[in-house]
Amino acid sequence: MMHTAIDVAGVGKKYPYFELKDIEFRLDHGCVMGFIGPNGAGKSTTIRILMGLIHQDRGVVRVLGHAMPAEQTIAKQDMGFVSEDMRLYGHASIGWHMDFIKSIYPTWDSAYADELVRRFGLTPEQKIKGLSHGQRVKVALLLVLARRPRLMILDEPTTGLDPVARREVLAELMRVVENEERSILFSSHNTQDVEQIADQITFIDRGQIIDSRDKETFLDNWRRVRLEVPDGITVPSLPGIVHEEQDGHLAVLTINSYSPDMATSFQQAGTTVRDVTPMTLEEIFISSVASNRTEVPT
Repeated sequence: MMHTAIDVAGVGKKYPYFELKDIEFRLDHGCVMGFIGPNGAGKSTTIRILMGLIHQDRGVVRVLGHAMPAEQTIAKQDMGFVSEDMRLYGHASIGWHMDFIKSIYPTWDSAYADELVRRFGLTPEQKIKGLSHGQRVKVALLLVLARRPRLMILDEPTTGLDPVARREVLAELMRVVENEERSILFSSHNTQDVEQIADQITFIDRGQIIDSRDKETFLDNWRRVRLEVPDGITVPSLPGIVHEEQDGHLAVLTINSYSPDMATSFQQAGTTVRDVTPMTLEEIFISSVASNRTEVPT
């Protein structure tokens, strides 16, 4: 039986002004997880722990079945990491970087690398120092993809990209996820990018995991409900209502576990359901964070 790609349980890390608090999530083999949080939420700290760059104070981390950080040398043979601020050798060419990585990793796929060069509109002779930000991100992605790693960890890879470059990068990642043998952790605060390729979603805020489940469950369960509330009628307090706003006779509810039975309950209470609309992943994320910050003292 194959191991999960990532298994994190009870992980904590404390700094003077920030703390990861009992982080838990699991990335199944062959899946893509969107790891979403505001800036400063703990995404990069969690990724550094997964990469073995810093050590957790407590808890268990397993990556591709290997305990981290103790077995990071073995795990990293099958891991790839891309960040929007990765440093490459400015005076060296793209081709030099390709040859360098090829000399280290026996899994390097030269034919695939050449294909990526063409898709990304790159030239092997180009020096890194002359590339745009978008081109540098493409090079970093190329150097990882051509290794054919079983797990890719992407830390804000599309930040700062123009719309064309973002589309090209996401298109290539979508090609990668067609291969069910590979897993991706996609860390970002841009929910639109994540929504395109992820099938699992984990929200993190202020060092805590506030929700983690498959994307379709998020999209199926969350709804925004608009009610007409006559004078003298109170909106019933039902489980799953995470936010309510009322202006005159109009009430707008945000619900994280909507079911058709709730509409019946609203009507029986004397209100009129005007509409029930699905929510985007961005709206769900914002509502989840707002709800968490209301419930949890800071």
